Amino acid sequence: MPLWEFVCLVAALMALNAFAIDIMLPAMGVIADYYQVEGNHQQWLLYSYMVGFGVPQLFFGPITDRFGRKTLLRICIVAYVFFAFVCMATTSFMLLLGVRFLHGVFSSGIRVIAVSIVRDLTAGRAMARIMSLVMTVFMIIPIIAPAIGQGVMIIAGWKWMFGVLGFAGLLILIWVQFRLPETLLEENRQELSAKKALRGYGHVLKTRMTLGYMAASGVIFGALFAFIASAEQIFEETFGVGERFALWFALIAGTLAIANFVNSRVVEKYGMRRISHSILIVFIILALLNYFVMTFAGEKLIYFLPLFALTFGCFGMLGANFSAIAMEPQGKIAGTASAIYGFATTTVASGFGYVVSSRFDGTVAPILLGFVALGVLSLTFVLITERGKLFELGEGKN
Repeated sequence: MPLWEFVCLVAALMALNAFAIDIMLPAMGVIADYYQVEGNHQQWLLYSYMVGFGVPQLFFGPITDRFGRKTLLRICIVAYVFFAFVCMATTSFMLLLGVRFLHGVFSSGIRVIAVSIVRDLTAGRAMARIMSLVMTVFMIIPIIAPAIGQGVMIIAGWKWMFGVLGFAGLLILIWVQFRLPETLLEENRQELSAKKALRGYGHVLKTRMTLGYMAASGVIFGALFAFIASAEQIFEETFGVGERFALWFALIAGTLAIANFVNSRVVEKYGMRRISHSILIVFIILALLNYFVMTFAGEKLIYFLPLFALTFGCFGMLGANFSAIAMEPQGKIAGTASAIYGFATTTVASGFGYVVSSRFDGTVAPILLGFVALGVLSLTFVLITERGKLFELGEGKN
């Protein structure tokens, strides 16, 4: 298939995960009221899904390295569609959380296979460029999903948001069936056994660059999840503009798309490390600056939004580069490496995200201070991994 179609297909596969999260953000308060859920407990609508999304990646990785990408991908999409529709039929908040957990389980398989397909065909800066292009297209979903959610909620009620997820999965299943070839050659398939899987995970964890950047990603993406989980509360309770939530969220998410596109244009020239190290430092400075502005100038949307949008955009130049650096040494076990990397950037990240978002007290101070703390911790992991040397080329190092 042509490059543009490949990029769009991989982006669509990865976007199924984002769609399952972002479409429901405008409705979290409504769902909480429907099930009489109080306080910050509504955030479990996100975290139940993320818990399901995290750990199963460790199992999907070795399975896809053994049996290939396409068959397992189709199974995961079918299950994604099934549990999306089951969410519509839930009768209690706890039951909804349970089905959301299962929905996340099979969404994790889709994510592992999508990244593995890219690694089957590219490596290094080329992979970073492709992943940046993928993320540029992928970011259309976080931009429009809340607006879609609001529209569906107005027209048909919040339960039909899950129906939209099911129909989206069906369309992508048809695309995969007729257009995606198998990318894992027979001679590159790995033996499937617990011993082999543990050996593969051991190899990944012993690779300095993979482990270091996996830890750095898990920490920094905790900040991303912290904002997503508390975004509806921030715009509703802190700034009182909840009726325009989809617009403000789209503006912030749009900076991610721009940053990913810029990264795809410059990464092959300047290198993954130079870009990601610089942007991580900028991330910390912007979050700290926003905290001081909110503290001394008052919590006003006109001050918060531009600074926070720039801060949030930094994720667009961190994710693809950190992922490419971590995955570069893992060509023969891309599925296994993708699985454990995905585990770190979801389960670990959601844990850090929950610690930060659960501190929401009606102000943005806990979120911004959480951004600063997680940024500093992520930078610490990068410094340890690179033995104190930042901004160097370093491609090919293990």
